[in-house]
Amino acid sequence: MALFITSLNSGSNGNCYYIGNDTEAVLVDAGISCRETEKRMRQLGLSMNIVKAIFISHEHSDHIRGIAGLAGKYHLPVYISTGTLKHCTVLVKGELVNDLQPHVPVTIGLLSVTAFPKHHDAVDPHSFIISSNGVTIGVFTDIGASCEHVIKYFGQCHAAFLEANYDEQMLENGRYPLVLKRRIRGGKGHLSNSQALEIFNRHHPPFMTHLLLAHLSKDNNDPQVVQKLFDRHADGIEIIIASRYRQTAVYTIKDAVSGMEIKKENSIEIIQPMQLSLF
Repeated sequence: MALFITSLNSGSNGNCYYIGNDTEAVLVDAGISCRETEKRMRQLGLSMNIVKAIFISHEHSDHIRGIAGLAGKYHLPVYISTGTLKHCTVLVKGELVNDLQPHVPVTIGLLSVTAFPKHHDAVDPHSFIISSNGVTIGVFTDIGASCEHVIKYFGQCHAAFLEANYDEQMLENGRYPLVLKRRIRGGKGHLSNSQALEIFNRHHPPFMTHLLLAHLSKDNNDPQVVQKLFDRHADGIEIIIASRYRQTAVYTIKDAVSGMEIKKENSIEIIQPMQLSLF
């Protein structure tokens, strides 16, 4: 059975990633509004009716802004760590809250979702892998530095969302104050293009087919630069840039035994005013 994946939005203005099969799906983070989530999924031919849960990585607003609306309207369970919940500025109904434990798989129909700790400037941050019938998808964003958990789980992925937040020279020469530059590149901020490339080059498995580069900075990165950098090292893996203004296509990921199929649905570009990005 294949898994279908798309980035509904990726960046400091909002993050939301969809992973599912024919009968159930999950969202990793809900950083855009319920209405915008519904609209973008509808444009891709995806239905909220098969979304069964939301998994929250950490408490920053660009990852939680839409959870109250989405969870409340569709009565979705929200999997969130105790530490993250305590510092969450968005209220979620108590009956919808489920405790998230690292390295303990959560079963959602035929999907298995496993959270693992990461380095980021949040209280209790996690990233995720989602598996079903031999296919594994990873969501590796908001990571200040690689660690044993990232290496372990990245090596299991047939496809992954991997942060490539900033270009080192653009950040160094940019307008951000020194304290913010230090925060971004200080080991608990975000991955640079070269750090992401090192993870990809050193740890991607031979069966990986797709890499979606995520959480690009509006001010300190350039999608064309990132695309060219990773294309030179892709070796047959499809490299996709996840936009901060629109959804990606839907990609269908199959295991190496079943063969790989790519399904791209037309997506409509959505350009709207965005708040000033910190990252």
